[in-house]
Amino acid sequence: MRHALALAQRAREIDEVPVGAVLVYEGKVLGEGWNQPIASVDPSAHAEIVALRQAAVRLHNYRLVDTTLYVTKEPCVMCAGALVHARVKRVVFGAPDAKAGAAGSVFDLLHNDALNHQCEIECGVLARDCSTLLVEFFKARRPGRNVEINETDH
Repeated sequence: MRHALALAQRAREIDEVPVGAVLVYEGKVLGEGWNQPIASVDPSAHAEIVALRQAAVRLHNYRLVDTTLYVTKEPCVMCAGALVHARVKRVVFGAPDAKAGAAGSVFDLLHNDALNHQCEIECGVLARDCSTLLVEFFKARRPGRNVEINETDH
């Protein structure tokens, strides 16, 4: 998760919402990413998607079975759907997202029995560090507004 936090800092440096993600298999990093939808002019360029794409290219396979994704913020609906389709085994995230989270906070796509795959979930890893990074980012962007930990922006 510390590596994902460092990647989230990269997003912050380019004025993107500071979210970072690392996809790991047997202790080795297969893919990593940070939010970059503005910089890449791609609405799907969330940290998780960037990491999944990199790993799939590296493995020459869109199935990422037995992998673990570490991400600083609870995945959104788009990212949770991609994680299910990629067959990621486990998702570990730091900050929950009470307004748009899709790993149990608002939706639970990663444990939905209607889907053909479910991911194991571990939440709250380095939650304070992950949340603080997000809160500080939004306070700087929205001076004078009361910013909560669980912003809807991903």
